[in-house]
Parts: sequence; structure tokens; C-alpha cells
Amino acid sequence: MKAKPLGSYSDSKRFAYRINKQENRADLKRVQFSPDDDQETSSGAVIALPKKKFYRQRAHSNPFSDHQLEYPESPDAMDWAELYPAYVDGATGKMTQEVTIADIGCGFGGLMVDLSPEFPKDLILGMEIRVQVTNYVEDRIIALRNNNLGSTEHNYQNINVLRANAMKFLPNFFKRGQLSKMFFCFPDPHFKQRKHKARIITNTLLSEYAYVLREGGTVYTITDVEDLHHWMVKHLTEHPLFERLDGEWEAQDKCVSIMRNATEEGKKVERKRGDKFVACFKRLPSPQLS
Repeated sequence: MKAKPLGSYSDSKRFAYRINKQENRADLKRVQFSPDDDQETSSGAVIALPKKKFYRQRAHSNPFSDHQLEYPESPDAMDWAELYPAYVDGATGKMTQEVTIADIGCGFGGLMVDLSPEFPKDLILGMEIRVQVTNYVEDRIIALRNNNLGSTEHNYQNINVLRANAMKFLPNFFKRGQLSKMFFCFPDPHFKQRKHKARIITNTLLSEYAYVLREGGTVYTITDVEDLHHWMVKHLTEHPLFERLDGEWEAQDKCVSIMRNATEEGKKVERKRGDKFVACFKRLPSPQLS
């Protein structure tokens, strides 16, 4: 996939590419950041973080609709350099490492932002189907990268977002066993029984997730809907390539703590004093054929 960078920023290492199509931003009231919101500091201009009110969109999107998405024919055809320019070898123009962590249905990007400094050696990708939400996350990452230039701690170069339908095209982006962690945070519950086929965790989809997840890798799930939690646990438990990790493991894993508190949905549940149901599963070795 060869997507053209959008926006007026010319220094790809300083800022981030806007990789969504320009027509996806046609109705966006605020495509670029207003100069009035930027501030001058001794180290240069500070870009204001985007405001969600300029990126309004419905809470959910039909994964079976034709969203006119671009996707690579195969993982080898994917141009990751546009998303992670700081990880391109200057001599060869090739990526120095691969994406290893994926946040499926990343929403407004809160999980990625908190995971980024915790896993500075990993490339983290958020996949989101909603247009305006993807635009928001892109602009948020641009601001974070700019505002942390020269930081001795972290500069958020290891995260980015793609507008994509993971239910249809995940193997087009990732090779077999490429990922070490996959997150499914507060997915659409699709309450009606006739809509259950649209849930992000199904037997068929789990086989695709197992394909791109390396042996020993982890699937993280969290929801505030108990029925959906039981659904995900049931399907993951029944799948031969996944094994549930116990509560002691969850209590010690830093990703579980981040997942509980980083996402916008998680914070909303916290404000309403609702319940959060967590289940984590390990990718088991594939059976050896005799």
C-alpha cells in the first residue's frame, strides 16, 4: 500500500504523516491545528492537542459495510515507513523493526499513548474503522511527537494509527507470528442476537488472530458488558490455540493495569462506577503435523 502523506508538514521525522485520504477529512472542521492554539516555548512551537468536539462520529460502525478502505495485497506490500519514519534505516530506506503490538479498534488512542513509553522498543499500531476517530488519533500523535522533540525520555515515534477493518483484512497487514500482543478494549457488544456475528471475537476471527500472533503471545480483552465478557471467554477458551491466563498473572502484568485505566471508555466506566471485566489468553503452540 502506497499512501500519500497528507497535510503541510514537510519534516516527516519531526511530525507524523497523515496517511488517511484527503476526502476522509473533507467534513472535518479543523483539519490542521489553529495557530491560535499553539504556544511558543524556548524549544519552539508547541502544538495543541486536538479536541474531540471537532471529530464527531457515531459510537459504532458496521464492520460488514463497504468502507472504501485501502489495504495492502500482502504484508510485504505494506509501507510502514510512512507511519514510523524514525525507524527507517537512512542508508537502505528499509524499516529497522516490525510492528509487534496491535490495538484492534483503538478508539481515541488512549491505550497506545500509555503503552508507548512502557514499550519503547516495540512498534505499536492502532486499527480503527471510524473515519473521524482515526483522524483524531493521527492528529493527537502528531502533537505528541512534535511536543516531545529531543525528549530524553520518550517522543512517541513508536505509535501510529491506520483506518482499517481488522475483521476483514488483518492478515493483509501482518505476517504469520508477527505480533506479540493484541488488545480488544471495550468492543461493540452488538447486544441483539442477530448481530452477534459482528462481534470482534468469533471462532473464525480467532483463527486469524492466532495466525498473526506469535506462540506465547497474549490476547487482552476488557469490557463493561458482562454478557460480552462471557462470550469472549467462551470462544477463546474453546479455541485450541488459546489458553486463559489466571488472575495472579493479570495482577502482575503491567498491560492489564494500563488497559484498565488508559482508554476513554475505561475512564467513562470508572466515572460511572461500573464494572470492568478482564480476560487474557496466551497463544499456544500450533500442533505438529505427523
